[in-house]
Amino acid sequence: MTKDVVVEHGESSKAPLVAPVAAGVGRAVAVADVFLRFIAIIGTIGSAIAMGTTNETLPFFTQFIQFEAKYSDLPSFTFFVAANAVVCTYLVLSIPLSIVHIIRPRARYSRLILIFFDAAMLALLTAGASAAAAIVYLAHKGNVRANWFAICQQFDSFCERISGSLIGSFAAMVLLIMLIFLSAFALARRH
Repeated sequence: MTKDVVVEHGESSKAPLVAPVAAGVGRAVAVADVFLRFIAIIGTIGSAIAMGTTNETLPFFTQFIQFEAKYSDLPSFTFFVAANAVVCTYLVLSIPLSIVHIIRPRARYSRLILIFFDAAMLALLTAGASAAAAIVYLAHKGNVRANWFAICQQFDSFCERISGSLIGSFAAMVLLIMLIFLSAFALARRH
């Protein structure tokens, strides 16, 4: 049972079958892009808020003498909050461009723009999270050679918050890597 297909000059018998599938895959990639951006927004804003609101005060002998630990005492944590806020703002501003890709899945130059800025934001977020992770490690373990003592035995709530804030930031880093791969995949399909 073979079916004879009439192919006119200049037509391919596979063209009608391939074009809708390609457009569907392009739209699926664009929808995944928007979804991942929303999840990354949640991770970065959650990390920035968790770190930015971290504060713990411990009384020492009396109520008049107190030790206070807050994120703004350490420049690495301030950089972490700023980096997460900048990346979150970028992700919010990139949502409309990602929505354009749902409507026009074959848009090419806007994908290149997204890849470039996603990579730049990934570098910024990695720098901020790495700087904060180094300080969190010192807060938990200390450094005997440098005479830096671990403060997490005293400031346990502070340490839990700063450690937890790293999770959202590192998750957002993974999501940005996935966004870069998705955009690269969408561009590679066009060639």
